[in-house]
Amino acid sequence: MTQITYREAQITDSALILNFIKALAEYEKLLHEVSANEDDIKKTLFGANPRAFCYLAEIDDKPAGFALCFYNYSTFQGKNGIYIEDIFVDPGYRGLGIGKGFFKVLAERAVKENCGRIQWWVLNWNESSINFYKKLGARSMNEWTVMRIEGDDICKLAM
Repeated sequence: MTQITYREAQITDSALILNFIKALAEYEKLLHEVSANEDDIKKTLFGANPRAFCYLAEIDDKPAGFALCFYNYSTFQGKNGIYIEDIFVDPGYRGLGIGKGFFKVLAERAVKENCGRIQWWVLNWNESSINFYKKLGARSMNEWTVMRIEGDDICKLAM
């Protein structure tokens, strides 16, 4: 019988996390945008002031996927929420319930910490994921447009 376990990542998992990030980026056709390295993962997830957290899924002690998250805040609710930056299950392990298991683990954390919501983005072309999320009870936020400032534009704005 296949044993799926979930655990919080440790600093020794930094290379594995980076590999999952790259595998997700390749799946999303965005590998060219990955500039993170193992030291970045160590500092931001496990340094003195971590800004994010990560869960790993393992099947029979073999890495099968990851969910990397951080806290956001709802002024309307007056509560923190959990934002899922990335969630990825290795293609060889899909269909075994790992994705649903990640959401269960994150929901348990959200309940324990009195978070008001769990939120994430999904690419519009990724219909299989959208359908999966809807089965979990998620709803799309079509009335919102995602905005972003990054790179040189941040520097220009700061001047």
